[in-house]
Amino acid sequence: MEIKLDDIDRAILDLLGTNGKMGNKELANEIGLTITPTYERVRRLERDGIIKGYRAIIDQKRIGKELHVHCHISLKNHFTDSIKEFEARIVELDEVVACYNIAGDYDYTLEVKTENMDAYHDFIRNTLSSINNIGNIQSAFVMKTMKGE
Repeated sequence: MEIKLDDIDRAILDLLGTNGKMGNKELANEIGLTITPTYERVRRLERDGIIKGYRAIIDQKRIGKELHVHCHISLKNHFTDSIKEFEARIVELDEVVACYNIAGDYDYTLEVKTENMDAYHDFIRNTLSSINNIGNIQSAFVMKTMKGE
């Protein structure tokens, strides 16, 4: 169900999308409302599931996760139980920071962050390859990020 948003709702989403720590007073000043209606709008956006949560964006390199990889996975078969097993295993892996079921040449794209190439090799060889039903793994190494986290 699509929820109708007005220009003020969109402004709130833009501002919070840029700075999730922005307080209601600062947010109210930016959008031209008083604090109470701003607070009520933010709560409604949260209640309606438009704002799904708030989080800190961690500089992965500063905590030792130097290697950023997009790992494309093709499954051997597409039986419901096999897919459920694959997805259940993937979401448990600490190295996988995001997983997308996609259409096209691959079935899934994983966003993987590890300390270095040796750690990624170990992840592929000992962890990922132990999951049943993986037919093909293709890795694309991020060299530079211009936009995104």
